[in-house]
Amino acid sequence: MWRDGDFRRLWLGQTSSQLGEHTTLVILPLFAVLTLDADAGGLGVLRAVGQAPILLLSLFAGVCVDRWRTRTVMVLTDAGRALALGGAAVAALLGALGMPTLLVVAFAVGALSVFFDVAYQASLVRLVRRDQLVRGNSALEGSRSAAQIGGPALGGTLVTTLSAPIAVASGSVFFVLSFLSIRRIRRPESVPVRADGPPLVRRRVGEGVRFVAGDTSLRTVCLASAAFQFSLAAVMTVYLLHLPRELHLSGTAVGLALAATGPGALLGSLLAARLPGRFGHGVVLVCAATIGDGVFLLVPALHGGSAVTLPALVALNLVFGALTQLVNVTVMAVRQAVTPDGMQGRAAATITFVGMGLAPLGSLLGGLLAETWGTRTGLLAAAAGMLLSPALMALSPPARLGRTLPGPVPYSPLTLPTKGA
Repeated sequence: MWRDGDFRRLWLGQTSSQLGEHTTLVILPLFAVLTLDADAGGLGVLRAVGQAPILLLSLFAGVCVDRWRTRTVMVLTDAGRALALGGAAVAALLGALGMPTLLVVAFAVGALSVFFDVAYQASLVRLVRRDQLVRGNSALEGSRSAAQIGGPALGGTLVTTLSAPIAVASGSVFFVLSFLSIRRIRRPESVPVRADGPPLVRRRVGEGVRFVAGDTSLRTVCLASAAFQFSLAAVMTVYLLHLPRELHLSGTAVGLALAATGPGALLGSLLAARLPGRFGHGVVLVCAATIGDGVFLLVPALHGGSAVTLPALVALNLVFGALTQLVNVTVMAVRQAVTPDGMQGRAAATITFVGMGLAPLGSLLGGLLAETWGTRTGLLAAAAGMLLSPALMALSPPARLGRTLPGPVPYSPLTLPTKGA
């Protein structure tokens, strides 16, 4: 697979794009704080505006990706993000970049990132054979994990060593590199035939939602993702209160414990390239999800002041990061395998929309649990909720998948699939 020049170009472009995205997530808030003297409320609004496109545009992005060439989508979004950050840097150097403009830039970068992320997932299916999906996803998700680890650190370093406006400009360099790499992809894409008179966007969005809801495997993946994201948001809200208040950890220690999920995710990407093909996709999904999601049940047993508390937290977060990434890569390969080419973008967008859409409610629940029951009991309750995700998978067709991936579900536009994968 790595001998395929087009896959290498996609991997290099996606890696550069992810570095740019995660670097920018730190640079823009630091610019707001250090240059514009933004308070906590303003910083919260900036982060929310940057995240809002996930809910607002994911389903629409899926429609566009299914109707356009993924290479075109990725190239245009790279160019757009580079221009947005470059323009912001020029405005900052001229002293004309205020908070309202920064909000517009954050929303634009976030919106274009939504389109890019949906497109690169769909593009893999059009570039490699279906029996190479797990290895391809392992490579792409491994680079994304590396960007999640290195991007924030790099962004902070750029702001510290350079002026904030120059740091903003440097973030655009990664999107330029991604643009240059992806535009060199030469393999023709087979774009689904469009019906006479393009249907309304709302109809095509509904078609994607009905497709996911009508297939047993995809519906399970969607519901398991929603349960995981909802419970994880609740867990992390209580977790971030529990570590400093109950375990009396310093900010540095909390950061060290959380940072362990990054190397764990890299390890999980490597495992995903081998384990499903050896033990079966279903076994890997259920076992990895059960163990990975269950590790947070051990956190309430830890007590502050113990010499083993911080090492134990690092180990638990490492295991969580590794097994969660193993599940993510395997689930993505299964979803791509059972989804027809003409539905790849909308299936990915629908699952992202449903999964991430419940995260804010989970955060609210986590705060309520901590306030009502205390952080130790609240964390135990929220962590128990995470086991709903592997339970859903264990009782569904994905749990019975073997070493090879299934084929696409038979599908005709504007009709429901007739059977589960």
